[in-house]
Amino acid sequence: MATLTINHLIKSYPAKKRERNVVLDNINLTLANNEFVSIVGASGCGKSTLLSIAAGLEDFDSGDVLVDGSSIKGPGIDRGVVFQSYTLLPWLTARQNIEFALKAAGYNHSESIELAQQHLELVKLGNAADKWPAELSGGMKQRVAIARALSYRPKILLMDEPFGALDAMTRQQMQQLLLEIWEKHRLTVMFVTHDIEEAVYLSDRIVIMKPGAIDETLDVDLERPRPLSITRTNEFAELQQHVYDRISQPLEMA
Repeated sequence: MATLTINHLIKSYPAKKRERNVVLDNINLTLANNEFVSIVGASGCGKSTLLSIAAGLEDFDSGDVLVDGSSIKGPGIDRGVVFQSYTLLPWLTARQNIEFALKAAGYNHSESIELAQQHLELVKLGNAADKWPAELSGGMKQRVAIARALSYRPKILLMDEPFGALDAMTRQQMQQLLLEIWEKHRLTVMFVTHDIEEAVYLSDRIVIMKPGAIDETLDVDLERPRPLSITRTNEFAELQQHVYDRISQPLEMA
C-alpha cells in the first residue's frame, strides 16, 4: 500500500478580482513506501502549499490526502515536518527541544530522554545535547530539527527547503547525512526544493510543477547508495538539464 496518496486535490484562496485564486488544481500524486520524492518548480507554483496540506497544516477545497489509505484530519505523529527555519525553542537545549516534541506525542519522561539522545546521535550531535540553540551553527540547528522530526518515528518525513539557508559546504554535508539516515531507516520523504542538483542527487523521483499543476514526474535511475562523485557524471548532468528545461519553459509551451 502506498504511504502517501493525494487524490484530486484542489486548493484556492480568496482573490479581489476573481472569486477564487486556484493554487492547486486537481493534483494527483502517490509516494510509495520508503520512496524519496522531490518537488521542484518556479516560485509560486504551489509546491510548499502542497507539502503544508500533506502535513495537515492547511485545509483544502476538495480532494483527499491519505496515509496508508486513511484520510488525514490534520497534523499527526505519522508525519514529521522540517522547514527551512529551524523552529527550535531558544529557552530549551538541543535535547530538551526533542524531548518537548516527544512528550507532546505521548511519550513518558524516561522514554523522551532516551529517544532524544538516540536521535541526536543519529544526526551526529550526541555531544551537543546540552547546548542552547544560540550556541549552535545553522547546520547544527537543522540537524536538531531533523532529529526532532524523526524522534517520534513518523512514517513520512515532509521537508520544505530544509537546507535553503545553509552555505554550500554545509548544505552538501546535510544532503549526505540525510541520505545516510534515509538509507538506514527507510521512510517516505517528500522534499520541496528550488535546487535542481539537490533534487537529482537525493531523489528516486522528481515531481516538476508548473503553477497549480504537475507538469512531469521523472524517475531518477541512479545507483544507490550515491557517492558525491555521481554529480559529475554525464547521466546526472542530463537529468539536471532536463529538469531545468522543464521548469524554464514558457507557460504556454509547458
